[in-house]
Amino acid sequence: MENLVSAEARSSLDRARIIQGAVALADQIGLEPLTMRRLAEHLKTKPMTLYHYVKNKEDILTGMVGYVFDEVERPDVELGWKEAITQRAQSFRLALTRHPWALPIIESQTQPGPNILDHHEAVLSAWMRSGLPLPLIAHGVAISDAFVFGFVLQETTLPLGGEEELGGNLDEASREIIAPLAPEKYPALTRFTAEHVMQPGYDFGDSFDVGLRFILDGIERLDRQTNQDQQAAE
Repeated sequence: MENLVSAEARSSLDRARIIQGAVALADQIGLEPLTMRRLAEHLKTKPMTLYHYVKNKEDILTGMVGYVFDEVERPDVELGWKEAITQRAQSFRLALTRHPWALPIIESQTQPGPNILDHHEAVLSAWMRSGLPLPLIAHGVAISDAFVFGFVLQETTLPLGGEEELGGNLDEASREIIAPLAPEKYPALTRFTAEHVMQPGYDFGDSFDVGLRFILDGIERLDRQTNQDQQAAE
C-alpha cells in the first residue's frame, strides 16, 4: 500500500510543481524555515519523493530564483535604453515585493539556469544600446540593481506594511509613532511627518521612480563630464 501511495504521489509531481510549491511556501513562511520536509508536507508527499525530480535544496533554490526572474519583464527592445531599464526595474521591484525572501539569494546562484542567463543578457543588451563605455555600464547595472534591492528591502520592512499597499500604511504609522513626539525635541521629524507624510496623496513608492531617474541621468552626466575632461586634457 505504501508503495502505491508513493507511486501516486510521484505521478502528480514534476520539477515545475515542486518549484511552484517551494515559492508559495516561502511566500508564506520565509526562506529560512523552508526545508525539504516542510516542502514535502506542503505538497502532500514524502521528502524522498522530491528527490526523484530535484537534486537537493540548492537545486530548488536555483529554480525558485529562476521563477522570480521569469516574473520580471525583460527590457523592451523597442524602447530607448532609459525607458527599457526603467520598465525592467519597476517590474523587478514588484516581483521582489511579492517574494521578499528572494532578496538575499537573487544573485547568489553559482549555476544559473537559462532563464536567469537570458534575463541578464537582455538587461545588458539594453544598457549597451546607450552607447556608454563598458565601465560606466558596469556602474549603472550595479547601482541600479542595488537601488532596487535596497528600496524593496526598505518598503517591505516599513511599519504597518501590508501586501495590498507597497511600503505599508505610513500615514497610520506616522500617527502612532511620530505624531505623539514632542516638536521641541524632534522638530525635523514632526515637521516632516505633519507637513509631508501625513498629507493627502503621499506615497513612499513615489520615490522609486525619482531615485531611478537620478541614477540613469547621473550616469549620462558622468559620461558627458568624462568626455569633456578628456577633451580639455588633450
